[in-house]
Amino acid sequence: AKNLDCSDLTWMHILGPAPAAAARHARSYSHLQGDVRRRKLYSYQKFFLRIDKSGRVNGTKSVLEITSVDVGVVAIRGLSSNYYLAISKKGKVYGERDYTINCQLKERIEENGYNTYASARWRNRRRHVFLGLSASGRALHARKTRRKNTATHFLPILV
Repeated sequence: AKNLDCSDLTWMHILGPAPAAAARHARSYSHLQGDVRRRKLYSYQKFFLRIDKSGRVNGTKSVLEITSVDVGVVAIRGLSSNYYLAISKKGKVYGERDYTINCQLKERIEENGYNTYASARWRNRRRHVFLGLSASGRALHARKTRRKNTATHFLPILV
């Protein structure tokens, strides 16, 4: 065995080899999946989001169930109508009877404290398509909406 003096020591001798990236602890968010929240979504346009019994989306009072599907991805269901909020490939906002890929929405908390909901699946020219209500309470065509547009901002209010 060779004797080492202080000048021969390197960080490798003192700390040992660096851990492999695969040995690193992977983050797990499985506890967030399936979380169900009951809320009213109050829009910046002074309407509550509603999915009526025919599947139309508009602005009047209604209680919604927001379920976590994945990290940052939610599904919104109207409790009175039992329809899921969906955004089609063409940007139409509508109610879907059964849960499909069109019902997956990315939830983001904006700087002003409001939440935005964008389609997790569809984009328009590489830009997210957002859920929004017009000043008269009608659902906006999602392909024409942007994140910074206040018509797409909603406050989740506890029921």
